[in-house]
Amino acid sequence: MISADLSGRAVLVTGASSGIGLATVRLAARCGARVALNHLADDPRGPAQVAALRAEGFDVVAAPGDVSRRAEAERMVGEAIAALGRLDHLVNNAGTAHVREPVAIQDLDAVTDELWDAVLATNLRGTFACSRTAAPALKAARGGITSIASVAGLTQPGSSMAYGASKAGVISLTRNLARALAPEVRVNAIAPGLVLTPWTQPWPEARKSGSAEAALLKRNCTPEDIAEAVLFFIGGAAMVTGQVLVVDGGRVL
Repeated sequence: MISADLSGRAVLVTGASSGIGLATVRLAARCGARVALNHLADDPRGPAQVAALRAEGFDVVAAPGDVSRRAEAERMVGEAIAALGRLDHLVNNAGTAHVREPVAIQDLDAVTDELWDAVLATNLRGTFACSRTAAPALKAARGGITSIASVAGLTQPGSSMAYGASKAGVISLTRNLARALAPEVRVNAIAPGLVLTPWTQPWPEARKSGSAEAALLKRNCTPEDIAEAVLFFIGGAAMVTGQVLVVDGGRVL
């Protein structure tokens, strides 16, 4: 596990009650940052994780709110900044596939309006709402934004056509936010491959092992793998902005 000195830094991680978000909160806090853990207000995992992390001695505060709702996202970010006292880095991790099983790319009828709306509201519009609200604080701190995209936004089909489009949108948004917020704020994205999270846990083993076998490094990503990539952008990378870092063990090759 890599490390960095984040003492005095303040970080907000969205969608952080499990998986990539929780691993990122834990790693940033372990490196000395004060971290706001965003979670849905009705998700009991959020408060439980905050309590557990605080019991371990980490400086973590709760930031409840649904980023898919613009007003709620703006309120959540504002309250998180107030609780932290400043904001040095925003990690846009909140996302949804809105399906339990991947939708076959040929099944256009399964890509409903409801699926489009739910996926884009969280993955793309939520990312923009949080970034826009955080921008003044990030400019004051000369900080950064890291958004979690996906290889589905590059070359892989992903869980559905709507999901892939949303992640391609996150990549485009990343580049345009890098232009809009320069020179004070660096904006980058990470594109993970298949990550072993609570969402993928129930998938058939054959599907997961097939993905691992197709990767050059012969395994799937863990949440900690992605958290380490986020730490690269939080703790350094002073001359990197507008970039997409693929973390998939060589799967897209």
